[in-house]
Amino acid sequence: MHATIDTLKQDVFERNGGEPEFHQAVAEVLDSLAPVLEQHPEYLDEDLIRRLCEPERQIIFRVPWRDDSGNAHINRGYRVEFNSALGPYKGGLRFHPSVNLGIVKFLGFEQIFKNALTGLPIGGGKGGANFDPRGRSDSDIMNFCQSFMTELYRHIGEYTDVPAGDIGVGTREIGYMFGQYKRIRNRFEAGVFTGKGLTWGGSLVRTEATGYGTIFFAREQLATRGENLDGKRVSVSGSGNVAIYAIEKAQQLGARVVTASDSTGCIYDPDGIDLELLKQVKLTERGRIGDYADRRGRQVEYRSNIADVWQVPVDVALPCATQNELDENAARALIANGVQVVAEGANMPCTPRAATMFRDSSQVLFGPAKAVNSGGVATSALEMQQNASRDAWSFEYTEARLDEIMVDVHERCRSTAATYGHPDDYVLGANIAGFTKVVDAMIAQGLV
Repeated sequence: MHATIDTLKQDVFERNGGEPEFHQAVAEVLDSLAPVLEQHPEYLDEDLIRRLCEPERQIIFRVPWRDDSGNAHINRGYRVEFNSALGPYKGGLRFHPSVNLGIVKFLGFEQIFKNALTGLPIGGGKGGANFDPRGRSDSDIMNFCQSFMTELYRHIGEYTDVPAGDIGVGTREIGYMFGQYKRIRNRFEAGVFTGKGLTWGGSLVRTEATGYGTIFFAREQLATRGENLDGKRVSVSGSGNVAIYAIEKAQQLGARVVTASDSTGCIYDPDGIDLELLKQVKLTERGRIGDYADRRGRQVEYRSNIADVWQVPVDVALPCATQNELDENAARALIANGVQVVAEGANMPCTPRAATMFRDSSQVLFGPAKAVNSGGVATSALEMQQNASRDAWSFEYTEARLDEIMVDVHERCRSTAATYGHPDDYVLGANIAGFTKVVDAMIAQGLV
C-alpha cells in the first residue's frame, strides 16, 4: 500500500513541478491514507486520488491598474476551484507578494478537507494575487480590487464559487470587490462573498471566527487530558485577525498569552499581552509589532528574529502567522520547554519535520490547520446561511454555533483516529475524515 501511495505522490509531483508548498500539502494527506486504503481498496478505483489532487479549474489572469501617481501596474490574479463534490467552491483570497500558483493550490487543496470537516455543504477553492496592499492608499487598493474583480466576477457566484478574505484581504478589500461585482452584474447577490461588512450582509463573529475557533479546538484538546486553558501560558505568532482573536478568546478563558509577532519581529510580554493596545497598533494604525513594545514599555522584550517567539516556555503554542513558520529547531525548543498543545491557527505553519516531531512526542497534542482553523470557513458558511434566509443572527447565537461546530470537528478527528488505533493523532483523524467524506461524494457523482 505504501508503494501505491508513493507512486501516486510522485505522479502528482511530476505533474505539478516547481510547487513545493502544494507537494507538501499533498504528501501530508496521502501519507495518512494507508489505513483507510487497506480497508477500502475501492478508493483506488477510477484514478480517484489523482482526480482529488487535480483542481477542477485553475484560473490565472492579468490585473492592470493605475496608482495615485498615475503609474500603471500589472499584477497576476489566481482562482483555483479545486473540488465541488460537497458544494460550491469556498475559500479565501490572499493579496501578498508571495502569492503564486503553487501557494494557491496548496491552500485550495487544504481547503477541501477543512471544509469537509465542518460538516457543512461547501467545496474547496482558493485565490488571490501577488499584490501587496501594505503602504498603499485606499484609492490604490480600490483601483486594484476593481480591476481584479472585473475578471474574477465571471467565475464566481453563490452557487458556484464563494470567495472570502485571507492575508491582505479584509472587510475593506471585500467591500471594494463586492461593489464592483454588483456594478457589473447589476444585482445585490449577498451570498457571492463572505466576510462582508455588518451593514451590508456580513455576519457577526466572522471577523473573530478563525481565532476563536482555534481556541475552541485547543480547549477540546486539553479537555481530553482533564485540563482547561485557565492559568495556562500561551504563545501566539502573528498579529493579524487570527492571532488577535485567538489571544482575545484565550484571555477570556483564563489563559495568559505572552507573545505575538509580525514580519518585522516578535515580542515577549511576560505579564500578558495588552490586547487593546495590540488591536490599536495592528488593526487600527496598521503599525509594526515593535510599536507595541515601544508603547507598552516596562519589561516587554522585542526581538527582530521572528523565530524567537517559540523560545518562550509555554503550555500551549498557536502558530497563527503563515506557512512553514515553525521549523524543527522551534519544535525542539517547545518540546524541551514542556509544551502540551500545539494548534495550527495559520495554514500549514509547521514544517513537515516539526509536525512529525510533535506527532511523535507523547507529551504533545498536535492539531493540524485543516481542523484547528476551520472555524473561519465554518462561520463563512453560517454567513451564507443568513444571506440565503435574509436573516441576521446575534453575536451570542453565532458564537454558540461556531463553538458547536468546533466541538464536532474535534470529535470527528479524534473518533476517526481512534477507529484506526491512534486517538491522539489528529493529523491522521483529520485527513481520513475529510478524505472519506469528499471521495464518497465523488464516487456517488461519477467520473467527472
